[in-house]
Amino acid sequence: MKVLATGGAGFMGSHVVDELVAMDVEVTVLDDLSGGFLENVNSKAKFIEGSILDVDLIDSLFQKQQFDYIFHLAAYAAEGLSHFIKRFNYNNNLIGSINLINASVNSGVKCFVFTSSIAVYGSNQLPMTEDLTPIPEDSYGIAKSAVEQELKVSKMMFDLEYIIFRPHNVYGEKQNIGDKYRNVIGIFMNQLMQNRPLTVFGDGEQTRAFSYIKDVAPIIAKSVYNKSAYNEIFNIGADTPYSINHLVNVVSKAMGVVNPQVQNLDPRKEVVHAYADHAKVQDVFNYFPKYTLEEGIEAMAKWAMKVGSKTSSVFKNIEISSNLPPSWNNIIN
Repeated sequence: MKVLATGGAGFMGSHVVDELVAMDVEVTVLDDLSGGFLENVNSKAKFIEGSILDVDLIDSLFQKQQFDYIFHLAAYAAEGLSHFIKRFNYNNNLIGSINLINASVNSGVKCFVFTSSIAVYGSNQLPMTEDLTPIPEDSYGIAKSAVEQELKVSKMMFDLEYIIFRPHNVYGEKQNIGDKYRNVIGIFMNQLMQNRPLTVFGDGEQTRAFSYIKDVAPIIAKSVYNKSAYNEIFNIGADTPYSINHLVNVVSKAMGVVNPQVQNLDPRKEVVHAYADHAKVQDVFNYFPKYTLEEGIEAMAKWAMKVGSKTSSVFKNIEISSNLPPSWNNIIN
């Protein structure tokens, strides 16, 4: 069994690769290291540094390796920032995915596993269920929704089997805590280690169901063995939503900080409340999260304090500067 895992040097991708390797699967990791780290790659996986935008590389790799399954986890997952980097977003999150779909059809891949996002729902009714019509409200969600549609039509036209997962607000060890544009738990941990105030957009009452990576990665990795999951879409993640203000307290406690300083920033345009229904993934995979928010954050905090704080990266290729959150003004070229 040969598998290609894109984004396997990144956060979620590296955890899925670890699960696949543990099942004695032959894994090739393709990653351009733009958001991932070489030390995240499992030593038993074959690593290729390259981009999913490199069509010649993709076609050559698929032709030589004849992969059985594709786990596509490469993406730049920054919903809020995606409004201002539309071309970059669609190139990396849509066009790159199409390159992989084309190669999968041409090489006879058995199943294409895609990590989408609940960003496809937008401000839909709650809890978000898989049968809702996607109404994404940011460029990231639009790109993910478009890839989902391409997989559906590729199944109809070319019989390419697929499984789509819509994870949400996933956190855990190996996350890039030096990225100040996404992953609020990592941002908070990094700020605390640097003795800086925790930055909260708006009043902090927006809610998300934060999902620990070790509740998510095993299901994704094992999914291709479950034929009843083929050509279906699954929400996957935690059930209980928490406010950002609650998150401040949980993260601070895990990091050993009492009475953290909080800096409230101007609100940004984002979905205020987002959490999903998981009845479908529970039925098909017998999936039930094992970790509480406190347990997952405590595990991540131990890892974060061991690796230490990171210098926040600066995204230099802003395409639209109008209406940028004031706290991001320093990223304009």
